[in-house]
Amino acid sequence: MASLTDLVNLNLSDCTDNKIVAEYIWVGGSGIDLRSKARTVKGPITSPSQLPKWNYDGSSTGQAPGEDSEVILYPQAIFKDPFRRGDNILVMCDCYTPQGEPIPTNKRYNAAKIFSHPDVAAEVPWYGIEQEYTLLQKDVSWPIGWPVGGYPGPQGPYYCAAGADKAFGRDVVDAHYKACLYAGVNISGINGEVMPGQWEFQVGPSVGISAGDEIWVARYILERITEVAGVVLSLDPKPIKGDWNGAGAHTNYSTKSMREPGGYEVIKKAIEKLGKRHKEHIAAYGEGNERRLTGRHETADINTFKWGVANRGASIRVGRDTEKEGKGYFEDRRPASNMDPYVVTGMIAETTILWKEN
Repeated sequence: MASLTDLVNLNLSDCTDNKIVAEYIWVGGSGIDLRSKARTVKGPITSPSQLPKWNYDGSSTGQAPGEDSEVILYPQAIFKDPFRRGDNILVMCDCYTPQGEPIPTNKRYNAAKIFSHPDVAAEVPWYGIEQEYTLLQKDVSWPIGWPVGGYPGPQGPYYCAAGADKAFGRDVVDAHYKACLYAGVNISGINGEVMPGQWEFQVGPSVGISAGDEIWVARYILERITEVAGVVLSLDPKPIKGDWNGAGAHTNYSTKSMREPGGYEVIKKAIEKLGKRHKEHIAAYGEGNERRLTGRHETADINTFKWGVANRGASIRVGRDTEKEGKGYFEDRRPASNMDPYVVTGMIAETTILWKEN
């Protein structure tokens, strides 16, 4: 008699009709929650254009009224499925009305328009996103490794640490790292963060719209792994009040002009533009970010825009190597951990490449 584990791990490659499972993923009505459902398709699939559109009940996700509830999923990017493995795939989708109009929570649509603009495409924008997150105990919504209702020792020993009294949840973190590599997400690293129970993974360098696709799929894979592990993923930008670091999504960015000789001057002009649109960017950089951007804990105050070389208390940080070499990239430290990567990446490109001051 086969066990449940045996059946979950059943190898479908023995099927003779090339059937595979495609897990369609989309962003839900809150703008931060992820939803998915699976369907059987004929494989192998090598491009999202080979996949059919699908639909779901938008009234159950806060994305459509009950009397007109159908929302259409458009497949946009595919990844290998680390859970089912074989030829099975994860499919990142965006959402439209039956008439073909993007629904309000479809932030990918506008970002794709920005990245397809000839001026933006010519600059080949690269992104490296540092996604911080906190792992919580399931039944008490308190960080793992913390005494229930109490606090661990103060910050200091936990950043990039090893040891059972300093690093909590490494099995989840490593499982996520390997699953993303398997899936084809361009994950470039992981590390423990300053607050115990908080971790970070990095995605990139990724070009244009692919940065948003990869962050969303990496978040989905992490949600699935925490589901199995029995812990809760939090993207709250300030999960614990008081003298504890918040969680951000620092976004590293460069264009072709910035990466070439003389690029440092291009970087400084881009930063000047970002400063002039500071309020617009802050409004789009994640909910609850005012609790994180206080001027403490390696942040600049939310109402202040400043930049500096190697300054982690600035809105924009430029690395020492970039300054020395006269070319490279910069880091926007303002986005919150719960930001929409389509919004942030698209807005940075729009401001630095397309925006003209009146």
